[in-house]
Amino acid sequence: MAEVLRLDLLPSDPLLLIFSFLDFRDLINCSFVNRRLNELSGHNPLWKNLCSKHWLLTDSDRMQSDVPWRSLFRQYYCDLGRYIEHYAVLKAAWDQLKAFLQQRCPRMIASLKEGAKEEELDVIESQIGCKLPDDYRCSYRIHNGQKLVVPGLMGSMALSNHYRSEDLLDVETAAGGFQQRKGMRHCLPLTFCFHTGLSQYLSLEKTEGRQLSDIFYHCPDQMAQDPSAIDMFITGSSFSEWFTSYVNNVVKGEYPIIRDQIFRYVHDKQCVARTGDITVSVSTSFLPELSSVHPPHFFFTYRIRIEMCSDALPEEACQLDSRYWKITNASGNIEEVRGPGVVGEFPVMTPGKVHEYASCTTFSTTWEYMEGHYTFHRLANKEEVFHVVIPRFHMVCPPFRESVVRSQGSTNDSSRLNDDDSDGDYPDDYEEGLGGINMAAAEGRHCPRHI
Repeated sequence: MAEVLRLDLLPSDPLLLIFSFLDFRDLINCSFVNRRLNELSGHNPLWKNLCSKHWLLTDSDRMQSDVPWRSLFRQYYCDLGRYIEHYAVLKAAWDQLKAFLQQRCPRMIASLKEGAKEEELDVIESQIGCKLPDDYRCSYRIHNGQKLVVPGLMGSMALSNHYRSEDLLDVETAAGGFQQRKGMRHCLPLTFCFHTGLSQYLSLEKTEGRQLSDIFYHCPDQMAQDPSAIDMFITGSSFSEWFTSYVNNVVKGEYPIIRDQIFRYVHDKQCVARTGDITVSVSTSFLPELSSVHPPHFFFTYRIRIEMCSDALPEEACQLDSRYWKITNASGNIEEVRGPGVVGEFPVMTPGKVHEYASCTTFSTTWEYMEGHYTFHRLANKEEVFHVVIPRFHMVCPPFRESVVRSQGSTNDSSRLNDDDSDGDYPDDYEEGLGGINMAAAEGRHCPRHI
């Protein structure tokens, strides 16, 4: 009769190789089989890999703790075990963000708060009467948001005299703004802007047309008779997805850094056009605080960069005279706009020169695209006039959800597209220690127009 091969009788090397593929729970279960498997399941390299995978721990972390890898894993699991599915992703995102900020926006590092304790998060849950999602709790164990300062961690935007900068709220301040009113029940603010009153909210329950863990900007339905009719611009489906996607955009340079602030312009790398020695590129951003679903009024700002290559000949120097836009919306309607200069300026382009400006547009359909050209003349010969192509760029409204309590009244659309040029001055003052916090979002504010 053939002898039965027992797993625990295998040599150590193949057993350790098998163990290296096991989840930590299975590895622990193996330790209860017999004495030999117990000894092998405690092999330091196995737990070193698990500590690195789940807690992002390094050799220096273990040396500081002065305990074996298995004991170190146990320590972290006892403290953070409920977050093991989220911790590595969120900790890596925080580490990447802080490394980037240290190089590009060092002032923001000082505004970050130490992580909250488990008991503090439990108290907040009791206070608001709702459970906090585990990914939210996990992130706040790492950093409890930031101090209420300007600029905010979650991005800024400036256009003419309109300015927005969103702080990531600490959990205590967020709990103070927890919503129980009809239309916003069981919503916790994640961010806050001092200048606009704007917040992004996290839905803590599936109710009033929202899904659990939806993240959104709230937008009152201006055409409904019921004040609880709140539309929503959706920005995320979970805290982890919302936060990590933002960090990814920041650290990969998708958002420009302007005066130590993260500006949330989105740049399509294909949205670049070169005419001779001049290159034009465009980035765009949606402004929810100046937009509405009812009536349909979607506000975008776009930032244009005009650059003459550094190896151009000096006699190629030129000056911008006028602009031409062809604007097409989702309904197929076309509007053409012509005007002198850009934002009241007539920039002169010389070799290596860069000129940037910001402008804005509104429209009543969920998307539109713009394209056109600038007219230039040579400084050495004013009779030499030529066009520089502006690449086509698309502006698409983020996903939105209509209020379930919206009245069924008229939906007459009275809004229209209006392309304007307004200068884009950015504030370079940083305000700290601002007193109270008003969680009521500012409504009905509009950016001044100068066509």
